[in-house]
Amino acid sequence: MKKYLKWGGIGFVVWYLVAKPHQAASVVHGMINGLAAAANSLGQFVSSMP
Repeated sequence: MKKYLKWGGIGFVVWYLVAKPHQAASVVHGMINGLAAAANSLGQFVSSMP
């Protein structure tokens, strides 16, 4: 069952990239911005510790 879910997920990602490349790029860009914001917040938290 896990094997079918994995291949189904991979197939969906490939289909999404081919069918809607602009939207897929926006999703990836948003994820990268979110990770950068989280890393920045963590850095500020650690820097504020005595």
